[in-house]
Amino acid sequence: MDVEILARIQFAFTIAFHYIYPPLSIGLGLIMVIMEGQYLRTGNKVYETLARFWTKIFALTFGIGVATGIVMEFEFGTNWATYSRYVGDVFGSALAAEGIFAFALESGFLGVLLFGWNRVSSKVHFIATLGVWLGSMFSAVWIVIANSWQQTPAGYHIVGEGVEARAEITDFWAMVFNPSSVDRLLHVWIGAFLAGAFLVLSVHAYYLLKGKHVELSKKAFKIALGVAIVFSLAQLATGHSSAEGVAENQPAKLAALEGHFDSLAVADMYLVGWVDKKEQKVTGIKVPGGLSFLTHWDFEEPVKGLNYFPEDERPTALNAIFQFYHLMVAIGMILIGLSLYAGWLWWRGRLFDHRWLLRIFVGAVLLPQVANQVGWFAAEMGRQPWVVYGHLRTSDALSKVVTANQVLFSLIMFTIVYVLLFGLFVYLLNKKIKHGPEEPKLMDKRPRQKAMVN
Repeated sequence: MDVEILARIQFAFTIAFHYIYPPLSIGLGLIMVIMEGQYLRTGNKVYETLARFWTKIFALTFGIGVATGIVMEFEFGTNWATYSRYVGDVFGSALAAEGIFAFALESGFLGVLLFGWNRVSSKVHFIATLGVWLGSMFSAVWIVIANSWQQTPAGYHIVGEGVEARAEITDFWAMVFNPSSVDRLLHVWIGAFLAGAFLVLSVHAYYLLKGKHVELSKKAFKIALGVAIVFSLAQLATGHSSAEGVAENQPAKLAALEGHFDSLAVADMYLVGWVDKKEQKVTGIKVPGGLSFLTHWDFEEPVKGLNYFPEDERPTALNAIFQFYHLMVAIGMILIGLSLYAGWLWWRGRLFDHRWLLRIFVGAVLLPQVANQVGWFAAEMGRQPWVVYGHLRTSDALSKVVTANQVLFSLIMFTIVYVLLFGLFVYLLNKKIKHGPEEPKLMDKRPRQKAMVN
């Protein structure tokens, strides 16, 4: 393999592995805030016990997330030096803002969250939990803004020429609110909320099947199910809004997502299919004119296809992009259906009557994770051949001195380390789940006997 392919594989592997953990931290943070809020509102120790238990799991995901994220910063310098020079002004501003507005908030409250139980009041601890959760949310803000700028650059001008060219910010807020940043941020946040909610649903469905921590698990399950219902439906709205943005700002990517080849023609929407790049056709189940309708609210309105664009400006891995995108959409619809069905049973008072449904929820923990991963793959592969859309090609963004052997060696080393880290994560997570929450001591509700008077 050449150095470009290896460098792309290495970065894809490291960021995909890292992205297992931040969504869990953001999603679990929301669940923890709700649990502690319920404890403050009701005084019920069950909610405090749940918050304590999930704080331990949050700490595990947070710690490994931080450790795995550091590697990517070094990769920018070692493998992608030209890219780093080109976007340094933009990324420097965004990442500095992350440090000021997000990391400081998150790290400032983290110690109180983890070690403040029985040392600070319940209200102070709730504020610390809220602060850590908001910090993780703000951290996602600046990362997504930086990535969105690559997709839809705004608020900049180009300084220098050739290998010395770089983007320089002229309007900070135009860079922040570039055309895709808000839609993509909402989509990422909601994906994280669903990842956290389905982890909680999975663990407590497991406890209910085993007959363990039943009272705790029923309350936790309902909290997580409420989050899942709200945000699975919200994800449908943000997904559609994001697709409209792609249609306007990155039409070649939209054509790749749906396998639409004709230069300017009515576009079908495929439910499932297989893209034949050579024959320029898709075989599968489709809604005639569906993409035209979703894009223009008109089944007969033409949509730009891949042949509209020069061949060297089209994404190449068309079938992979198509499959990743449609898998994300399919999982999104499954999450909606599963959440709404469980919500209907809850409304009827039969939520915990079906063991088969609990078994499904145990395994459903993987669905949001898979959707988050393949959604990013589709977005990043669909942007190719550009690393900064319309300006800097991926092939031109590489370091000029790094060799294929060097990248391959580091990729092998990262793979070994990350496999060990993942094994450690699974081992510790399994250990904490098997141990379970510490059941609150039940108060003696028997009426006190009056003292006997002689």
